[in-house]
Amino acid sequence: MADVDPRRNIPRTDRLLALPEVIAAGERLSSSTITAIISEAQTAARSGAIPAAEVAPTVIRNVTNHSASSLTPVINATGIIVHTNLGRAPLSGAARQAIVDAAGYVDVEMDLDTGKRSRRGTGAKEALLRACPAAEDVLVVNNGAAALLLAVTALRGSPADSGETSVTTGSGGGSSTAPGEIIVSRGELIEIGAGFRLPDLMATTGSRIREVGMTNRTHLADYAQAISDQTASLLKVHTSNFRVEGFTAAVEISQLRELADQHDLPLVADLGSGLFEPDPYLPDEPDIDGALAAGADVVIVSGDKLLGGPQAGLIFGRREAVEAIAKHPLARAMRTDKLTLAAIEATVTHTGNPVHDALHIDLDRLRERTERLADLVSGTVVAHDGRVGGGGAPGVPLPGWAVELPEGLARPLRLGETAIVGRVHQGQCLIDLRCVPEADDDRIVEAVNRARENSQNHLGDNRVGDNRVGGNRVGGNRVGVDDDPDITNHA
Repeated sequence: MADVDPRRNIPRTDRLLALPEVIAAGERLSSSTITAIISEAQTAARSGAIPAAEVAPTVIRNVTNHSASSLTPVINATGIIVHTNLGRAPLSGAARQAIVDAAGYVDVEMDLDTGKRSRRGTGAKEALLRACPAAEDVLVVNNGAAALLLAVTALRGSPADSGETSVTTGSGGGSSTAPGEIIVSRGELIEIGAGFRLPDLMATTGSRIREVGMTNRTHLADYAQAISDQTASLLKVHTSNFRVEGFTAAVEISQLRELADQHDLPLVADLGSGLFEPDPYLPDEPDIDGALAAGADVVIVSGDKLLGGPQAGLIFGRREAVEAIAKHPLARAMRTDKLTLAAIEATVTHTGNPVHDALHIDLDRLRERTERLADLVSGTVVAHDGRVGGGGAPGVPLPGWAVELPEGLARPLRLGETAIVGRVHQGQCLIDLRCVPEADDDRIVEAVNRARENSQNHLGDNRVGDNRVGGNRVGGNRVGVDDDPDITNHA
C-alpha cells in the first residue's frame, strides 16, 4: 500500500478561517490579509518547510502577532547616523508626537477663527524661517530631488545687459518659456544611491545640461564662456557624497552671484544635507544661511539628513524666487502632506534631535557604555570611526568605539525579537552605540546573549561564542567606514 502524501493533511482554507483566533483577528485585519497569511502557511507546508500539523499553529501565531506595517523597527548599531537603508534621520520625540496629533483631522488649510480656507503649512513655514534668518521665504515639497527638479523647471533667466536678476516661470507666467540650458560644473554632476544621476533628473525638465570645467578644476571663466541667450540658470551642487582632493579648483557661490547678476540669471544651490548654520564637527559642510548670504537665489536641502526631520525637500530663498516656484503647476504634484509638515515644524521648534545628539555625542560616556556592553556580552572594545552617512560629510571620521563580536552573530541579531543592525567588517560584527539611545543598551545585551546562546545550542561544540578575537584589539588603528556605507557596510 502506497504511503499517503503528507500534503493531503494540510488544513483546508475554510477550516483555518473558522479557527476562533482567526475570527477574532478579523476585527483588526482585512480579509485579504488573513487569506494571504493562510496561503503562506499552506504553501510552506506544501514545500516541506513546515509539517502539515504546524499549519494551524503558524496561522494562529501570524494573525495574532501581525503588526500594523511590514516595516520592522531596528536598533541602529552601525555608527552611521543618517543611514539611508534604515530610513535616514530618526525623528525626535516631539516630531513623533506631532505626527500622531496630525493623523486625524487638523486645520492644515483652515483658519479656525474665521472658518475659511487658509494657506497650507503656515506653522512649518514660520518655524523654518525663524531657524534660517537669511531666507525670505521657504517651500516644503516631498523630497530633495523634487525640490531641485521644481526649482530649475520654474526658474528661468532673462539675459539682459543690466538690471537686477529677474525670475520668470516656464509655464506662461513670464517672458522665458523655452527650457534652455542649465550650467553646472562637470565636477558636480553627481550620482547618488541606486544609480540616481543628477543629469538624468535635469533631463526630465526639458532643459539641457551645459557642463563646464573639468572634473577636478572649474573656473569662473568656464561659466562665463558658456552663458548664451539659451541659458536658463546657473546651478551649484555640493558634492555631498564624495571628495576630490589634490589639484582642484571650484567656484564659490559669491563669485557665481556676480556672474548671474551680469546676465539676469537665477542661481540655484543644492546643498543636500541641511545644516542651518556651520557645525565645527563638519567644517567642510556648507550651511543654508551661508549659501543664501553668499548670493544664491534659492538653496535646496533635504529634511531627513542633518536637519534631523522627515523626508522632505526644503527650498529656501528670495521671496520672488520661492513664490515663482510655489506657483508652478508641478508644485501641486510635489506637495507634501500634513504629517510631514507637522514633523518638520516639531523638529525645528524643539531641541531634542537624535541626529544632533549622535553627531555631538559625549565621547567619554560613549566609551563607558561601550566598555560596559563588552563586559556584559563577552566582547572586545575596538576603536571605530562612525560616519554621518546619507550623502553627508564624506570622508569625515567620527571617532568612537565599538564592541567586536563574531561575524556569525550578525544575522541572528538582525532577525531577533529586537532587531539590531551592526556592521560586518573583516570577519567581525561591530556594535557601535553612537546612534543607540542609552535606554536601549540593556536590550542589546539581552539580544546578543540570546543570539549567542541560540547559536551555541544550534552548533553544539562548534560554538560561535568561542570565535571571539579576545585580546586581538585594533588599538590605535581605527576601523573606518567607507564613504558610501549605506549600501555596502551594514551587517
